Parts: sequence; structure tokens; C-alpha cells
Amino acid sequence: MTDNPERAVSAKRGLPLLKNEPRTLAELFLQSRSEYDLPNALNFKQDGEWRAISARTMIERSENIALGLYSLGLRKGDRAAILAANSPEWTLTDAGCQFAGIVDVPIYTTASPHSIKYILDDSSTRVLFIQDKAAFDRIESVLGKCSSIEALIFFCPAGVTESRAMALSDLESRGVELRESQPALSEQLRLAIEPDDVATLIYTSGTTGEPKGVMLSHTNLISNAIDASEKYGFSGHDVSLSVLPLSHVFERTGMYVYIVSGMSVFFAESIEKVPDNLKEVRPTIFIGVPRIFEKVYEKARLSAARSSPIRERIFDWAIEVAKEFASINESSMPIPVSLMAKHSVADKIVYAKLREFFGGNLRFCITGGASLSDDIYLIFTGAGISIMQGYGLTETSPVVSSNNPIDVKVGTVGKPIRNNKVRIASDGEIEVTGPGVMLGYYHKAEATKDAFTPDGWFRTGDIGHLDDEGFLVITDRKKELFKTSGGKYIAPSHVEQMIKASRFVNQVVLVGNGRKFPAALIVPNFEMLESYAHLKSLDLKTPEEFCRSERIHDLFERQIASVTEHLAQYEKVKKFALIENELTVDGGELTPTLKVKRRVVDEKYKHLIDELYDV
Repeated sequence: MTDNPERAVSAKRGLPLLKNEPRTLAELFLQSRSEYDLPNALNFKQDGEWRAISARTMIERSENIALGLYSLGLRKGDRAAILAANSPEWTLTDAGCQFAGIVDVPIYTTASPHSIKYILDDSSTRVLFIQDKAAFDRIESVLGKCSSIEALIFFCPAGVTESRAMALSDLESRGVELRESQPALSEQLRLAIEPDDVATLIYTSGTTGEPKGVMLSHTNLISNAIDASEKYGFSGHDVSLSVLPLSHVFERTGMYVYIVSGMSVFFAESIEKVPDNLKEVRPTIFIGVPRIFEKVYEKARLSAARSSPIRERIFDWAIEVAKEFASINESSMPIPVSLMAKHSVADKIVYAKLREFFGGNLRFCITGGASLSDDIYLIFTGAGISIMQGYGLTETSPVVSSNNPIDVKVGTVGKPIRNNKVRIASDGEIEVTGPGVMLGYYHKAEATKDAFTPDGWFRTGDIGHLDDEGFLVITDRKKELFKTSGGKYIAPSHVEQMIKASRFVNQVVLVGNGRKFPAALIVPNFEMLESYAHLKSLDLKTPEEFCRSERIHDLFERQIASVTEHLAQYEKVKKFALIENELTVDGGELTPTLKVKRRVVDEKYKHLIDELYDV
């Protein structure tokens, strides 16, 4: 695998290593143990109690996993996939692969069996690490057709009878036995790894076509982790709660940032348990996608609306105060005394509760993966919860740019991190070069070539610009821009963000490519609609009743007109349809990182879209 022709692109660009920094991920783990020797490096909850894995134990178990894989016949460059939820075992397995020079292939637990089979076949994976019997049962029918799979390693082996299966603890035991018979082997494996070797193969979500395996080297991941860490100013005093899937490079590199910074990491029990875990762990750093912050805000707003009309008005007033306070603060202008007084009152009755949701100990949050609306940013920042929005892609390991606590600007994704360079092409596409840019796409030399400019800059596929101060502004995905039949180009995400400012909107997808005007498919916030119906004495209860009600359609017409009044006429939504079911990953409309698969939505709701245009 390390001899693939795609590597030529990497060699041409050059991937400079920084001095006095780990050269491989194995060295990164070892250096962290040497410098910090944390007694609670990885933390998990078991039987109602938080339990810790020390840095020393983490290294020992990781090396045992590496040797266990070697005992199964895997060698440098072979592939091992991980299909499991976040846990210490996930990170230990990742580290074990890195200690052995084995390329790990993370797979989303929400991926369809068809997608999982494609990834396993395309990567020629030999060993699959898998969560438990339930996960196995879901993909058993396709596993039998994956000819390269030789062994299944279960994190939770209860009830498993598959002949190729063993428990992770058994794999570690094999490693212990091999260490006793060949004590120098672990070091030999580690020293055989080169910085430019492929460390991981991460398959893109595939919003516009079949997934592509992104080859990321040790240098790619280490440089990004170190440069991003420098941007944020993490320290060993920080604590993080791991919530986003480690199968995504955002959380994966975040984990390396935590390790290189000497931070303690706590693994959330589940998505449902995150609110409880936040209060127990009280993290100083929280990484989440924009949807998490939107949901927190919506929950707080709904709670106020259900309490009483007075509480709802107080909440709305406090939110406007937060936005005004944050806006003036961002501009470095002095805060008026009257606004300070309002903010002090609002802090006691509204903001303190919002901060308490996150445990009350946050220094700041980091978000990426999708665009964060300016309103959500201002609301949280004004309430004392700083959100640092960044930008990146799987192909850039992932961080390209980010705001940080002392250099932040609303409406932007910050300045490029150290050692990254960004430029804007003549058509507005953002292009990047730096040590974190991928080696290429696995087995896809032509796609790799197309991804780079002739002089070696990576084409991101995103449209944006650099402002006068060097902050990067993202406007849309290049492939998502659509043109109306009148020849006008429209950036859908920009319009969608404006419509989502309505409290009654949960999700929205703009359509209209090749049509006379833009239209929208909207998933209402049915909980807010229930409160509205109660207030207006409307006899509406089910999603179907809400979506068919003329009164509700009138409400949405007014809401859309209000939040999009400043758009150009050709950008304004002329028609819309309300749909009953939320767009989900399981339904196929969203990627695992919650990006909309527009092609899937267009196909799934074609009849509804055609009706909007009277086709």
C-alpha cells in the first residue's frame, strides 16, 4: 500500500516535519506518556462509576494489541477496520495499529451494510474490530461476501459464536505471549514506521458519489494535531468529553490533540447520556458539530415557551441581549452601561442555566463539519459560552483554519493554522497547501490528480474568500451551487441558514436547480408548533395535521418572508413544502457528519418538488 502511485503527489509537494516533534503516531503516544504520565488519560463509565486508564496502561495495552495483530500474520501496511462506538477500546485499537505500522480503516457505526462491504472490499481489510454481537448481526449477511476478512475482534464478545471471532482481551493476551518470547519485537515494529507511511484510510461520506479512501500519513495527522493545539492553547489542565464519532477525522485528530497536550479524555456513554455526562465530567473543552448547539438552544427555547408566555418573552429578550452584547464585544467597542445592566440580569435568569448544561466549567467549545449560523454563535458567545468555529476536510487531516479565543471573528472560520496556506482560485474555490494535506485517494490515481492544481494545491470544493484581516469566509460548496432557469446562481446553505433562524424550523433543504425559482423542503420543529397551536387554540396534534394546516402554512410564509427579507429577489423562496419526517442518517438523507445528501433528497421527494413547480 505504501508504494501506491498516488504517493507521487505527496512527494512532489513535500511534507516538512517540524523539529523536536514526534515523527510517528506511536512516538506521539510514547512522548505523551513520558511528558505527562497521566493517571487518568482515558476515562469511561462502568457500573455507574467513572474508571480511569493511565497513560502507562494505555501504552502497554496498545503495544499488546500491536503484537497480537502481528501474531495473526498482519504486517506493516496491512489494513484493519474499526466498526465501533467511541470507547477507550477504540483509541487503544487505533494506537495498537499505529504501533504495528498497520493502516486502520474507521467505519461509522451508522453506515449501511452495503457501504460497509464496499469499504472492507475496497481497502482489502484483513481484520475487523467490531463492537458487539448486535453490530455483527446487522452486517453478517455482507461479511460473508468479504473475501479479505480473516478475523473478527470483538470489543464486547458476549453471545458471539462466529468461528473467526475472538475478544479484544484474547488478542491482547496473544500480544503478551509474543512479547515474552520476542521482547525486542515491539520496538522493531515501531522503528520500521516512516513519517510518510499511511497511518489511516478514511472513507469520505460520499454526498456526491461513491466514497473515496483518503490516505493520511503519520506526518499529516501529527502536524495537524500539533498546529491545531497551538492555535487553541490547550494544556494539561484541560478536560474533554468525547462525543463525536472517532470514525470522523475531526474527533480523531482531536484525540491526538488531547494526547499531545496531556489532557484527560472522558468518553460519553451514549448520545442520550451526553447531558448527564457533561454535568458529571464538567469539561473545560467541548468539541461538537453545529447541530448540537442548535439542539441545545432549541431545547432551552422550548422549555421557556412551555413554561408560560411571560417566561418565553423573558427568554427572547435575554437572547436579543446576548446577541447585541456579543456583536458589540466582537467589534472591540465599549459595552454601553445600560446593556451591561441588562446582560447582568439576563445572565442570572437565563445564561447561567445554559452554561450549566455544559457542566459550568467550559473555557470554550470548538465546532466544525458544517456551517454555524451567526445567530447561534452570537447567542452562545453572549451567554458566556465561547464557540470557536473552524474549517477543514478529511483530506486536510482535517483542520485548515480556525478561530481561537484571542483571535476570533463572527461569520468566519478563522485564520489558517500554523504551516497551512490558503488561496482563492479565480472561480472562488478555496485551495490549500500544508503538511496536513492528504497523500491521495486510495486506488484512485485519476481522482487524486483532479483533486490538486498543477502546482500541488488541494482543491477543497468549497467557495469562499479571505477578508482584509486574513479570516477565511465560507460561502458554499462548489458542487452545491445551483443555477435557476433564469441563469442566476444560488448558494443554498446561505439561504438555508437564514430560514433556520425561525424557531419553527427544524431542518430545511433548498431546491431549484434548473427551475424558475428556489423552493424549500422544510421539516418543522413540531414541539414549537405544539406550543403555538396551544396558544392559538388550534386543534392540531400530529405532524401530518400540522403539515396540512393552512394556518401553519401561513405561519411559515410569514416566518420565511421575515428572515429572508434582505435576500435578492431571485434568491427568495417562492414556494415551500412541509414534510413530516426528520432527515436522518438512517434514512439516507444525511451523511454521518449530518451533511445533507442533496441528490438523495431530490430523488426521495421528487414528487413533492415537482408539485411545487406544478410539473
